[in-house]
Amino acid sequence: MRTLIVLRHAKAAHVPGLADRERPLTDRGERDARRAGAEIRAAGLDPDAVLCSPALRTRRTAELAFPEGEISYERDIYEAYPEELLELVRRSDPGLATVVLCGHNPGVHELALGLAGGDYVFRPGAFAVIQVEPAWEELSMGEGRLLTRWDPKEQLTES
Repeated sequence: MRTLIVLRHAKAAHVPGLADRERPLTDRGERDARRAGAEIRAAGLDPDAVLCSPALRTRRTAELAFPEGEISYERDIYEAYPEELLELVRRSDPGLATVVLCGHNPGVHELALGLAGGDYVFRPGAFAVIQVEPAWEELSMGEGRLLTRWDPKEQLTES
């Protein structure tokens, strides 16, 4: 069994004139990113790899959530569709047990729903923990099971 943690970047500021890729996290976003990492660790999860969009808000979210983690910045995550995100996950090292994908909506939410179903919102800073049985390279939509999800405005939710 493998675990995929799909994480949406935390709340970002809208700064007039600033390129979308350079939007920083708000103060609340910084707090929520730290909380997301703490919730993931409290659930007993220790990511082997973090795949992250190169946008500033996702980089900062991953850095705050996984300060000791090895983060790989993947430009293809930015503005990706769910199938493109799944293809990135499929390229993960077969020996990895737990992978985090830190990206943007709507792609990350649609990926989580496509893999494991469900009916929930995916606010900034939210994550879904999805258990998958197939090897990363063989993973397809519908082959995951939602173990838990977290939303910074809600409590941890078991499935």
